[in-house]
Amino acid sequence: MRKRAIARFCVLRAKLETKKKYNKKKSRPRSRAHKPVSEQKVAGLVRSLAEPLCASEGLELVEVEYQREANGRILRLYIDKPDGINLNDCVGVSRQMGDILDVNLEDIGPYSLEVTSPGPERPLAKYEDFEKFRGSRVKIKTSRPLNGQKNFTGILEGTSGEQVNLQSGEKSIVIPYKDIAKARLAE
Repeated sequence: MRKRAIARFCVLRAKLETKKKYNKKKSRPRSRAHKPVSEQKVAGLVRSLAEPLCASEGLELVEVEYQREANGRILRLYIDKPDGINLNDCVGVSRQMGDILDVNLEDIGPYSLEVTSPGPERPLAKYEDFEKFRGSRVKIKTSRPLNGQKNFTGILEGTSGEQVNLQSGEKSIVIPYKDIAKARLAE
């Protein structure tokens, strides 16, 4: 009788422990580090943190990119100034932004921070950039097809209202600013 009671107790205890383990796994909250984060949301937050820093250093924040690449997530800041930037400008912004981001971006997971010059294929991110580089050759990619086409290359004629005017060959193309996904200078 005593052996049967001990055996029944062990079986009940084993079932109870199995049930506890199952419930623990099922009800455990997800870590915030694994929560998917919108790339546009992160880029917008970083832009709001980086613009005051760049302005205080006499620099222009051209563009912020947050994207997945072969080596993992990359957070890339493009900076510029009228007489061009040098390595010290990039290092200074990188160090300061690293500290700022450590405090403000704790839940986006691992990423690499790059601070760089826009280079000859400078991104055109702000509406003002399209006016600033009037007469330059540009490449524009739209978020939706316009006349069956999403990629355009031509001479930037400027802006009118909320539209960008582009001269491509012998035809003039009007692209709504809200439909532009990416735009760059084209050498």
